[in-house]
Amino acid sequence: MSDNNTPKTMEEEYSPDTSSAKKWAEFVESTVVDFFSNNNLEKLTIEDGGGNKAKMGRTKDNDIKLEYSTTKLL
Repeated sequence: MSDNNTPKTMEEEYSPDTSSAKKWAEFVESTVVDFFSNNNLEKLTIEDGGGNKAKMGRTKDNDIKLEYSTTKLL
């Protein structure tokens, strides 16, 4: 079954921009943070080319400081 035939969730159908932002946040907070931690990185900046950006770095206490944003064109 192709992605075009996959039914959308109610959130995707009624507010696609919010759903996209939520997927970005989930991706950054899970996959990207895991990559950052597993590779003992000090700083990391990523951008998906569609307006979504994330930046993370280590604090003095070895915590992870995470900033991410989404941009949409109207």
